[in-house]
Amino acid sequence: MASYLITGSSRGLGLALVSQLLSLPASQVASIFATSRSAQPSPNLKELIDQSSGRASYVQLDVTDTISIRTAARQIERQLQGRGLDVLINNAGIQPVTKGGAEYMDNLSDAFNINVNAPHEVTRTFLPLLRKGERKVITNISTTLGSISNASPFMAKSTPAYNITKAALNMLTVQYALSLESEGFTVFCVSPGWLKTDLGGPRADLPVQTGAEAVMKIILEANHKDTNGKFLNIHVPGWEQTQGFNQYDGAEIPW
Repeated sequence: MASYLITGSSRGLGLALVSQLLSLPASQVASIFATSRSAQPSPNLKELIDQSSGRASYVQLDVTDTISIRTAARQIERQLQGRGLDVLINNAGIQPVTKGGAEYMDNLSDAFNINVNAPHEVTRTFLPLLRKGERKVITNISTTLGSISNASPFMAKSTPAYNITKAALNMLTVQYALSLESEGFTVFCVSPGWLKTDLGGPRADLPVQTGAEAVMKIILEANHKDTNGKFLNIHVPGWEQTQGFNQYDGAEIPW
């Protein structure tokens, strides 16, 4: 009966992850804390919460505001009633576009604040609750665009700040994986694929539900021995050897 916290749950992948978790039995997923920066949940998220029979609840959490993070942690601690938090999914992020390449970036600081500093602040604030959890899993949502080895093919995306900060998020993940290794934590990052969300656009490869299902499969199977410190790709049957930028083979992604 695991408990989950997801940041950036109002739409896109975060919303789809809440939906995926609610499709699992209560014996497997007991409670879901869906968060976003808004005072109230989005209409789609509210509908999921209202239909969850009390398993899902909304918690306001602005990942760029340390006071908001601490307030959310106290609220969730009260709701857990002495139990720990099992799984943290750092999903909130931004993907700013910069035409013309790196020299024209004027958005790197904002991207760093949301894509790197925010997951760090959320993770360290919730560590006391995660230490009390059974699974001790921290998942950071990354992207193949953050792979330094594979940087060249993705230059046409015109998202240098996004690519840079996701590479930094990957290193942050490794730092936490090594720091918490002796405590039995499983800390890893996963690329959910190019999804048809507001962020990914209509030309993306996969429906958001497909990406969410594949991400959840990885999270549900994650374990300290095989997953800690890894950068993982989702697996989508039929996409293992497709032509083009993206293949979804379930393998490790080169750093």
